[in-house]
Amino acid sequence: MAAIILLARSVYRHLSSSSLSSSSSSISKHLLKSRTCPFRSLSVVHRLPPPPRTTLPSHLRSPSLPAAINRIGASFSMSAVSANNPLLKNFEFPPFDAIDACHVRPGMRALLKKLDDDLIELERSVEPCWPKLVEPLEKMKDRLSVVWGAVNHLKAVKDTSEFRSAIEEIQAAKAEFDLKLGQSKPIYNAFKAIRESSDWEGLNDAQKRIVELSIKEAVLSGVSLEDSKREVFNKIQRELTKLSRKFEENVFDATKKFERLITDKKEIEGLPATALGLAAQTASSKGHEDATAENGPWMITLDDPSVLSVIQHAKNRALREEIYRAYVTRASSGELDNTPVIEQTLKLRLEKAKLLGYNNYAELSMATKMATVNKAEELLEKLRSASWNVAVQDMEDLTQFAKSQGAPEADELTHWDVVYWSERLRESKYEINEEELRPYFSLPKVMDGLFSLVKMLFGMDIEPADGSAPVWNADVRFYCIKDSSGKPISYFYFDPYSRPTEKRGGAWMDEVVARSSRIFSDNKTSVRLPVSHMVCNQMPPIGDKPSLMTFHEVKTVFHEFGHALQHMLTKQDEGLVSGIRGIEWDAIELPSQFMENWCYHRDTLMSMAKHYETGECLPEDVYQKLLAAKTFRAGSISLSHIKLATVDLDLHSKYVPGGFESIFDVDRRVSEKTEVIPPLPEDRFLCSFIHIFAGWLYIYIIFSYWAEVLSADAFSAFEDAGLHDEKVCFCKQTLVSTHRN
Repeated sequence: MAAIILLARSVYRHLSSSSLSSSSSSISKHLLKSRTCPFRSLSVVHRLPPPPRTTLPSHLRSPSLPAAINRIGASFSMSAVSANNPLLKNFEFPPFDAIDACHVRPGMRALLKKLDDDLIELERSVEPCWPKLVEPLEKMKDRLSVVWGAVNHLKAVKDTSEFRSAIEEIQAAKAEFDLKLGQSKPIYNAFKAIRESSDWEGLNDAQKRIVELSIKEAVLSGVSLEDSKREVFNKIQRELTKLSRKFEENVFDATKKFERLITDKKEIEGLPATALGLAAQTASSKGHEDATAENGPWMITLDDPSVLSVIQHAKNRALREEIYRAYVTRASSGELDNTPVIEQTLKLRLEKAKLLGYNNYAELSMATKMATVNKAEELLEKLRSASWNVAVQDMEDLTQFAKSQGAPEADELTHWDVVYWSERLRESKYEINEEELRPYFSLPKVMDGLFSLVKMLFGMDIEPADGSAPVWNADVRFYCIKDSSGKPISYFYFDPYSRPTEKRGGAWMDEVVARSSRIFSDNKTSVRLPVSHMVCNQMPPIGDKPSLMTFHEVKTVFHEFGHALQHMLTKQDEGLVSGIRGIEWDAIELPSQFMENWCYHRDTLMSMAKHYETGECLPEDVYQKLLAAKTFRAGSISLSHIKLATVDLDLHSKYVPGGFESIFDVDRRVSEKTEVIPPLPEDRFLCSFIHIFAGWLYIYIIFSYWAEVLSADAFSAFEDAGLHDEKVCFCKQTLVSTHRN
């Protein structure tokens, strides 16, 4: 893996120096994270953004707030019915416990009507100066961001058919407002006038960035199109909005639909006690109230913890095959079939790109990034070449190991064997068993260790603040971050456990509100403090045991908290670019990778790796084995990322909708060079590839590689200089809290 990273460093530097676009690269503020297929890339978190909380593309997600509003939950002159709606009331933190599906339609309609009136007023009175343009615009954007974000967050963590129906019904009006705001010529012209004025040089870096981003976003929103073309553009965008939401919901429903009840314990031989407990708990929730981990029955679902437990540990090869096939064919048949959704999405994305003057949708996507399509292809091919032989050797090693264990399938290992035997090989080679490590990583101890690390790195205390803010589930925790003087600087929610019947899979963070000097909180402070939420899907407590985590899950928590810190520790008061808003693609993963590196830092790990019953520290030899296993099967993991990124790029740059190749032909063609074991003929993983059909392009992985390089370099420098060195402490905080050099 080291050689691959070195190559990535070399290639990316070439890419960066030779293909910088004229505009600064940026991404949307939305940093939700998720995992792709859990057995395509063993023992690795797929750090990719799944669908943003609104299905419009980033450059059209332009929420809003009336110019007269001066707080997060300002008063509106609305009907008595609307005034009693929790979405429209004054609030310090969103009233997650009070918002129901019945509030979405009337609340959003009232809000959108008010915002539309305010937009008309802003367009009438706008002037090319900060007080008459950016200040009212920020307030407009912020209000809808908070309200719409709360609604979509609840759908992600507490999904119901009523919520879906309400959001679907109001989505069209929301999309219309986004288009109207994004295509506002008075606002666009005012930003251009600022850039061309003599005042330009007097603006600070954050203000210049707001202007540049606003102009770029307006152009990509179709503001410069002729009226007839803009009508076509808007029609396409409305349809893409519907398709994106349909795709995501089909995947969720298909995942939730699958249930496999097992009554014979021999069928699930090999599953660890924690997995048996989860399977029994799931069965109990489905009506088998007497289910126990010891005697069953047990229910297997397609939720990640359940799938992984079977694919990694079940000795029953037939069961592994059944679960694998069910997973890679999700949302590919019947009323939940995403095939036509994908085909129509690709067709409309291509039409949209051409309307804006690009040859394909990949070029349109790259317009806000540093890379070009050609440079991305070049990098992916170089990484593929560097990974291929290593991955082939990985498979040869796996085959020989399976033979040594007397596996009858050793000569023809296939997809549902690779992860199982990889886990056995890792256990044999490094004498590490993920399940045996769980007792050393109880969630309370891990969070204590994480908070102690933050105290050491940044001099900040994280304190429980449960009860200070409404939450959406009893398991959700709420925390306050305070500086060295005890003054609050930010807050965050943490939703740790899997709830497969109502909660989307994966792990992610997102903003609740951003830091701003213009939108005050109810306590009348001069700056509204940032708030974020962090969501994971690990095993919940079972019986009287706390949530016991795999080392993989520990790294996921640290990774997502790195993203959250980037939002919460920002010192930028310009709300349109504070926290994670307007951040560069090659900086997005830097804080998260940086924080994840601490999981391998001895003192940090030992501070939290304590047996939940005995208090015993993780043995030193086990720690050394964790370090040694860090690059296990790195070539195979790298190749799996490259395969998905290449498929994404090909579908959005070379695929011709309605042409001689189907979307699955493209997948198979790419797999010939990126998968040592060819995919099954019936593999329909594309039908659940939520990252590209209800979110961003997977080509983002290129930037993740670069962030991994940067974070490793930074972490090594800090270790070499001494973690308590004064300059190092300053750099550590700057690394996380700022990102626009």
